[in-house]
Amino acid sequence: MALLNIEDLVVSYGAIRALHGISFHVDEGEVVTLIGANGAGKSTTLRAISGLLPPDRGRIMYDGTDLTRVGADMIVRMGVVQVPEGRKIFAPLTVRENLEMGAFTIRDPAKIEESMEQVFHLFPRLKERIEQTGGTLSGGEQQMLAVARALMGRPRLLLMDEPSMGLAPILVEEIFSTIEQINQQGVTILLVEQNAHMAFSVANRGYVLETGVVQLEGTSTELRENPQVRQAYLGGD
Repeated sequence: MALLNIEDLVVSYGAIRALHGISFHVDEGEVVTLIGANGAGKSTTLRAISGLLPPDRGRIMYDGTDLTRVGADMIVRMGVVQVPEGRKIFAPLTVRENLEMGAFTIRDPAKIEESMEQVFHLFPRLKERIEQTGGTLSGGEQQMLAVARALMGRPRLLLMDEPSMGLAPILVEEIFSTIEQINQQGVTILLVEQNAHMAFSVANRGYVLETGVVQLEGTSTELRENPQVRQAYLGGD
């Protein structure tokens, strides 16, 4: 059953149209990936779902509610949380304070501590650096913190924008292993990722965006074996 259903979504930046009526869905419990070149509209799609960009046309149906009529803060409260491209942690704040910011929708201190222990189980290094400021963490640790901060909000749908960007290969493997663990804990994930190899390794299905249009869709296996995808996104292997 679809948890998220995008219907004929059109989004523009001023006079420049970024999405030309795209439609796709994400079923409860799935990992679905959006792949495509820079400028294809992947991040724009996530920003529209998050309520950060108003669409010109179309619907974003989440669990029966049209998010195009809902404010960004309420979308988070409904369980849709984004890990932004480039991490965007609060550099002057400590790891603890960053995590507490992610839990702004939770009023019960006991639940906040419970969520904190859960993210420390996923990311033990963050517990070791709990009083360290975010800006002094390594790039990999900052990405862990960005994901952990999002998880503090107890999302039902996690939107992830380029989680492997700028990371060493060994850290990319670690982040994608964590994505699998998060999904196994019951969180549905919509993943935007340039690294198609890694995206297909964790996703159930995927969509290929090109200049604001969905050009291809299928299971990860189908897309991995598609000659067009292999040539454009998998190095022609």
